[in-house]
Amino acid sequence: MKTRISGFHKDSNADWVAELQCGHTQHMRHKPPWQERAWVHDDAERARRVGHVIDCPLCDMPVLPSNVNVYKRTADFTAESIPSGLLKDHTTKAGVWARIVVTDGALEYSFGEPQRRFVLDREHAGVVRPEVPHRVRPLGAVSFYVEFLR
Repeated sequence: MKTRISGFHKDSNADWVAELQCGHTQHMRHKPPWQERAWVHDDAERARRVGHVIDCPLCDMPVLPSNVNVYKRTADFTAESIPSGLLKDHTTKAGVWARIVVTDGALEYSFGEPQRRFVLDREHAGVVRPEVPHRVRPLGAVSFYVEFLR
């Protein structure tokens, strides 16, 4: 979904975060070759970006129904200990939702047709719909767990 940048602030790690009109936030990091945003370190360039339209992938993230509760939680996984089944398409059972919670680092979460990709971190959890094929991929060092809800 398209939205506009309404401002910027620094997070607890001193990384720049864009404040979006939709209410979400999005990190704006300059970490080549993955992210080329040298402008983020310049006050005038950041100010010029206020009002620009960007994609907000979080607006496309599924939302947990209000009537589901956690009934099970996995152990913590790292980039080295992720079960191989999570790295390829897999599904939850009928009626079972899941929440992917990152405690450190970043994790790519993808699902759907056309395939949507989200970067999950401490501030952004992933929501898995029942029976929808999905997968994860570590983006460097990461720690996360999965909660199952019904």
